Amino acid sequence: MSADPSVLRGNSARAGQVRPFQVMAILAEAQALQAAGRDIIHLEVGEPDFPTPEPMIDAAVAAMRAGKTGYTPALGLPQLRRKLADYYRQRFAVDISPQRFVLAPGASGALLLLSAARLDIGQKLLLADPGYPCNRNFARVFEAHGQLVPCGADKRYQLTPADIQTHWTESTKAALVASPANPTGTVLSPDELSALAQAVKAQQGELWVDEIYQGLNYTGAAQTVLSVDDDAVVLNSFSKFFGMTGWRLGWAVVPESWVPALDTLAQNLFLAPPTPAQYAALAAFEPETMAILEQRRQELARRRDYLLQALPPLGFEIPVAPDGAFYIYADASRFTDDSLSFCSRVLQETGVAITPGVDFGDYQAGTHVRFAFTTGLERLQEAVARLQQWLGK
Repeated sequence: MSADPSVLRGNSARAGQVRPFQVMAILAEAQALQAAGRDIIHLEVGEPDFPTPEPMIDAAVAAMRAGKTGYTPALGLPQLRRKLADYYRQRFAVDISPQRFVLAPGASGALLLLSAARLDIGQKLLLADPGYPCNRNFARVFEAHGQLVPCGADKRYQLTPADIQTHWTESTKAALVASPANPTGTVLSPDELSALAQAVKAQQGELWVDEIYQGLNYTGAAQTVLSVDDDAVVLNSFSKFFGMTGWRLGWAVVPESWVPALDTLAQNLFLAPPTPAQYAALAAFEPETMAILEQRRQELARRRDYLLQALPPLGFEIPVAPDGAFYIYADASRFTDDSLSFCSRVLQETGVAITPGVDFGDYQAGTHVRFAFTTGLERLQEAVARLQQWLGK
């Protein structure tokens, strides 16, 4: 039997089984074109064009000037964990002990801790396809596996209780859903979350809910699964709604009995979350900051509404309008069954960067693309004009 090629190169077999995140390659290509003088409109990466709100920057600077630059406790500043508990109580009417909040270097760091603590070798994490591509790779790094379930527009691209019953196996440990979701922007209602929680409990499994885009909701109030299931695990982040992408700070909400194991793992893997980011986050919940964030949410809603009416006349079908996040997942089957090649051509020939569906799984991936409405309305209008001219040729 021949050796695995990744082993021959000196890498681990698991490293060879982690697919590249294509959007980063498209971003690099777009940046190279930009450096060469091309005008590029970035609709590919999930990072809005808003800087971190000034009150949060001021809080971080003040803390650093006061000498608060050392390590914090491994699971984060106690006062920030209390702030988060207060936020959940005030906004979502759920009473969560501060001890259940686990701060980490981004939601990715929190998912890394969860995967290390909860997934054993060979176990499976049930995921919707399409979905955020990196999630299954966290499982793979710990010798577990992402178990993708095809989820089409008829299911609003989300796992259902019937999927849990059909696809759960003896080796499945947990199901991970996202609300609002990437790349589709769909949101699970409290009733849908409750039904999923019951279906997972019937399998004696765990429900993990990615709420990273919570707050960026356009068709209803933001929700948390903890309002319907206190046993569910939440993943969240200061990156998206709070505008702190580069600060790398996220959190998980877990059963209190899990905290000691996560604390030990955090000590070993990260030492602690970034200190300046935590002091910035302490100002995230102040009325002045929340007013800024609400203005930005309204601006994103305007961008969403524009693309929802501008893309279909170009030939992009939108079978499910996004309820949240800042993405539109569009059916481009009129133009291609090779979304990666199509997005590369769009970038090279129009200067508009979008993301191929192949980044988000396998199901209908070749015929779908994602538009991120993370740039201003004028630039979105210019992108649509360029696409209209190119597609009309």
